[in-house]
Amino acid sequence: MKAFKYSVLALAMAGLTACSLDGDDGADGTDGNNGLNSLTVQTELATGDANCPNSGVRFDSGLDSNADGALGEDEITDTSYVCVQANTQVDNSELLTSLNNDYFVAGQAEVEANKNVWLQATGTSSTESTRNLTSNTTVTKHESLEAAVAQLNGKAKNVILFVGDGMGVSTVTAARILEGQMNGDSGEENQLSFDRFPFAGLSKTYNVDAQTPDSAGTMSAMMSGVKTDVGVIGVSEGVVRGDCSTVAGTELVTALELAELAGKSTGIVSTARITHATPAATYAKSADRNWEDDGDMPAEAIEAGCSDIASQLVGFEAATEARFGADIDGIEVVMGGGRRSFLPRDEAFNSPDAVSSVEGDRTDGRDLTAEWATQYPNGVYIYDQAGFDGLDTETTERVFALFNESHMQYEADRANDVAGEPSIAEMTETAINVLNNNNDGFFLMVESGRIDHGHHAGSAYNALTDTVALADAVAVADELTNDDDTLIIVTADHGHVFTIAGYPKRGNPILGKVVNVGAEEAATAADGMPYTTVGYMNGNGFRNLGAETDADEGYNYDLAAGRQDITDVDTTTPGYHQEALVPLSSETHSGEDVGIYAKGPGAFLINSTNEQSVIFHVMDFAADLTEQANSAVE
Repeated sequence: MKAFKYSVLALAMAGLTACSLDGDDGADGTDGNNGLNSLTVQTELATGDANCPNSGVRFDSGLDSNADGALGEDEITDTSYVCVQANTQVDNSELLTSLNNDYFVAGQAEVEANKNVWLQATGTSSTESTRNLTSNTTVTKHESLEAAVAQLNGKAKNVILFVGDGMGVSTVTAARILEGQMNGDSGEENQLSFDRFPFAGLSKTYNVDAQTPDSAGTMSAMMSGVKTDVGVIGVSEGVVRGDCSTVAGTELVTALELAELAGKSTGIVSTARITHATPAATYAKSADRNWEDDGDMPAEAIEAGCSDIASQLVGFEAATEARFGADIDGIEVVMGGGRRSFLPRDEAFNSPDAVSSVEGDRTDGRDLTAEWATQYPNGVYIYDQAGFDGLDTETTERVFALFNESHMQYEADRANDVAGEPSIAEMTETAINVLNNNNDGFFLMVESGRIDHGHHAGSAYNALTDTVALADAVAVADELTNDDDTLIIVTADHGHVFTIAGYPKRGNPILGKVVNVGAEEAATAADGMPYTTVGYMNGNGFRNLGAETDADEGYNYDLAAGRQDITDVDTTTPGYHQEALVPLSSETHSGEDVGIYAKGPGAFLINSTNEQSVIFHVMDFAADLTEQANSAVE
């Protein structure tokens, strides 16, 4: 039995539905009348059906004799069934929780439907006409959808997934305008690098148990093809958050794991802690996203045998080999923040640029950076800009880079880092150059994690400048790769309650006060005070911190939600935090859809509005990850 044998419903047959055409008047006929319609109708079968016990689809075909546009029982001439295969046994070598998972199967169905959309939109659906002299009917049918796109399956040697954490549609719009204005233009006409990608769609971000999601559940969906609950990493909804005993049997398989099994190089880059929810969902299985190190875990979870996220990263190779019975070489590139979860709670292990008196958080005494170095003697561990600049990407086999005790700096605040740290664009370039040394290709996930943190702090400036930095990283990746063999997807895990409002004139500073069309002075609200174009529905509210480039500094002040008189305040400075309506200690996520932008092999599958879990299925189709992994472990 294959390690990743998915129960695939043969939905390519959906292309046959209502796809026949009648003849033209007099064409191949004897009396000039229209011919009869040949119809194929599909009916979804529920679990327990006599013909398909595990559910499936019934296909009925025949001639619409009474021309009512439907197919009556007396008109059906042929019936066939496509049944979902039952899974009667599983073992540790199988994709346990994806088999027959509703979200997983639905994601595969969406991919099939998106193939059809693309074929119809581009006019590439080929037809075959046959003449039936008995009924004077011309029947036209589509070719099999799978045959039409088969040449694109597995064409992507490389896959790069960019995740702008918290990068909702309004964030993309405002960042686009800000970048344009930073370049001296009015801004609205500008395009971010990924705005130019040829394919785009929307992603529904809800978690299984939440209308407004968190990063753990959303990223797990993107990486595994299975939607799950808030706050859990790499496991299905069958887990109980915080309960270690419920993890076994709920573990999901991620695109990064499949890529490793397929022989590709793999990489993770984030401006957040590398153990934070989004990057962790590429490699870890945890009942709680907060279990970043053993110091964060309850004693009962440790006693029950659950591992913290940091130790799972360092032990990834051994754990994956044990799980699947295959030989892999481990993750080649890890770059981000979060040193504290890898070091003992002992000042003797502090890094030279530590900002805390005791940098490490681990209570078990383990130095995971030293364990990594022992495990990979040909690898390079770095923690600052000098180490990064010294990397030779032609000869470096793997790199483990932890540039900060916690999260990396905001892009606007990077110059203030103690030992210096690279930009997200620089990390992306280096990661690609290292991973490209593998002729079998690579999988790379790049997260701009501090977009999310800027919004939580109520700082549009930091959120938007980090979005612009992500766009720069996407441009670098696009430049370094080939559209013929590299799929690039740019998306977000969720949005924020961040709005663009009022009626500002064209070119008005996006971070400025609203100035109406034809006016020169700031508009005023009904309370007689001016207001900004961008703002937040909730959060800790107004701050006027001037040139401060660290949004988190705002948390050191009391809440100031509600309206403020900003008449004499320069709202375009880095330290200005927008007004918020509802007072909260931190601004929240939002529940609306987010954008998906794509180019390269398989990118055509990104269209319309999708379940977030479909992103995994697109990557899987483009790079044929599952089948390649199957071949490696058989």
